Amino acid sequence: MTALVPLVADELETPAAPEVADFARAIAGRCGGAAQAVLYYGSCLRSEDLADSLLDFYLLVDSYDRAYTRRWMAVANRLIPPNVFYAEHEGLRAKFAVMTVDDFAHACSPDCDNASVWARFAQPSRLVWVRGDAARARVIRAVAAAAPTLLKTARPMLDDDLGVEALWTGAFALTYASELRSERSGRGRSIFEADPARYTAFTAPAIADSDLAAELRGGTVHFRADADRAHGRRTWGKLRRRGKLLSMLRLAKASFTFKGGVDYIAWKVNRHADAGIIVKPWHRRFPILAGLVFLPQLIRKGAIR
Repeated sequence: MTALVPLVADELETPAAPEVADFARAIAGRCGGAAQAVLYYGSCLRSEDLADSLLDFYLLVDSYDRAYTRRWMAVANRLIPPNVFYAEHEGLRAKFAVMTVDDFAHACSPDCDNASVWARFAQPSRLVWVRGDAARARVIRAVAAAAPTLLKTARPMLDDDLGVEALWTGAFALTYASELRSERSGRGRSIFEADPARYTAFTAPAIADSDLAAELRGGTVHFRADADRAHGRRTWGKLRRRGKLLSMLRLAKASFTFKGGVDYIAWKVNRHADAGIIVKPWHRRFPILAGLVFLPQLIRKGAIR
């Protein structure tokens, strides 16, 4: 990986809002010496609107055992990464996911068998806190693998000749379909439209680092090798099945780690899909049972797919 690294490094080191950086330092402090880096990503970064929403962070650590005082949390994080937690700081709210740097690097790579991390970090992010140059270099290399992984995995499902926008929106549409998501259709297009110049600049180096045989001419990507469509359908079928299963397992785990998890899930689904979920007191007392009750209703309404 070489072509994309300088662009990713510049993007990661673009300063975030001071209150975001301050929040990141507070989150890093929760794991003491185990904390290696904090990444900021997601809808708040794209919109620069910090009010009435949850900021999204990834807290990268060197060891799950060193990051937690309770062993079961380390075990849960190791078996089904990441663990997800809720935090408040100076009037802002956030959710943050915890992974080791090694697990995060694997999750951004083509060796990972689910799209959750590389789909998110093919999008813009900021390195808002880091413990030294060695950790910085590792995180940059890891994030630089995400966009090439996205394009390489999506290639068999895309047209042989397509515009830059169609390339990225088509790839993101595949990843959204591989998880339980509440976002409306067209989300991939809105992600591209938030910063088309960024994705245009990333296209050629991301293709180069993906080892795809392609040329970019006049805003159109021309793939030179025929796509193995059957292999692509099998790959994405596996990614969808595994991704949806992992989404349910992570939601169940988050009911134990995420303060106000049921309220957050209801807020997010209502915000994105207008599902009309009303949280009752028993839902908060028995969050896993509430999830089992909500899930069939949400699937029937098309609120999640």
